[in-house]
Amino acid sequence: MNSHQNEPIVRDERLVLGTVQLGMPYGIANKTGQPNHTTATEIIRKAWESGIREFDTGQGYGDSETVLGQAFAVLGIAQKVLVISKFDPQLNHLDAKALSTAIDQSLQRLGILSLYGIMLHREQFLLDWDQGLGNILRNCVQTSRVQHIGISVYSPEKAIQALNTKGIDFVQLPTNILDRRFEKAKVFELARKKQKRIYIRSVFLQGLPLIELKELPEKMSFAKPTLERFHQLCKKLKLHPQELAMGYIKMAFPECQVIFGVECIVQLQHNLQCWLKNDYPKEMISSVKQTFQNVDEQIVNPSLWPQ
Repeated sequence: MNSHQNEPIVRDERLVLGTVQLGMPYGIANKTGQPNHTTATEIIRKAWESGIREFDTGQGYGDSETVLGQAFAVLGIAQKVLVISKFDPQLNHLDAKALSTAIDQSLQRLGILSLYGIMLHREQFLLDWDQGLGNILRNCVQTSRVQHIGISVYSPEKAIQALNTKGIDFVQLPTNILDRRFEKAKVFELARKKQKRIYIRSVFLQGLPLIELKELPEKMSFAKPTLERFHQLCKKLKLHPQELAMGYIKMAFPECQVIFGVECIVQLQHNLQCWLKNDYPKEMISSVKQTFQNVDEQIVNPSLWPQ
C-alpha cells in the first residue's frame, strides 16, 4: 500500500517553495525558528513528492542555498529541480567578475549545473541596468549557467519599469489579500502584454493575517482593525484564514507563479490542501476587493513595521 496516497498532489506547476525560512528565522508569525537540516530535507522531500519543482532562495538568506543543496543531494533531485536565487545585495553589481563568481558559488552550494533564474534582490539595482549591469547579466545567460534574469521589487512603479526593461524576464513582487497596490496599478495586465512572468511573494504577509488577534504583538496594534475585518470575512465565507489568503491569490491571478514558505511539514501540508481546494465561494474575489479597497501602506509594507 502506498503510504503517500492520501497526501495532496499539486495539479499545476504554479507553486514555488520559498526557502528563506530554511536558512534563517523569518516572519512575524514564526514560532519555531529555523528548522534543522533533517526537517529541512523532509520539507523539500514532501514538496517534491507533491509536485513542486521550483525553489526560491537567495545568497543573502543565511545558509539557505547550502541547506537546499544538501537536501537535493540526499534526495537525488539536484539535476531535476528549478532554482531561482538572488544576488547578495552587498555585491558591487557593476563588477562583472564579482557577479560571475557569486553565480559559481551559488551553483556550488546548490550542487546544480544551472540556475533557472538569477534575480536582482532590490529594485534600486534597476538604476544600474543601463550602466552595464544589463550586459553583464546577458553574458551570464550566454554561458548557460543562468537561464532567466529577474528582479524583486517593492513598489508598483518599479514593477512597471522592470517589465518595460528589455532583458528582464520575470518580476517578483508582493501581493496578498490586503496588499492590492500592484493590481490597481495594472502591473499584471502589463506583464501579460509583455509576455513576462510574475512571481507573487508575501502571500501571507509574513504571517500577519494568520495571527490570532489576542496574540498580535503590541507594536502591531495599528493593524488590528484591518485584521478584525479579515477574520470577519473568513467567518462570512466559512474559510480558514490560510484558505482565504491562499485561495484569493490562486483564483485572482491564475497566470502567476506563487511563492510560499514554511517552517515545518504541517504548514506545508496545510498550504497544499488550501491550494488544492476547488470549492472556493464564487463571491470570494469580489468580497475581498470590496472589503480591502485601501489598506494603509504601513500595514502592507513590512519595512514600515516597528522593529
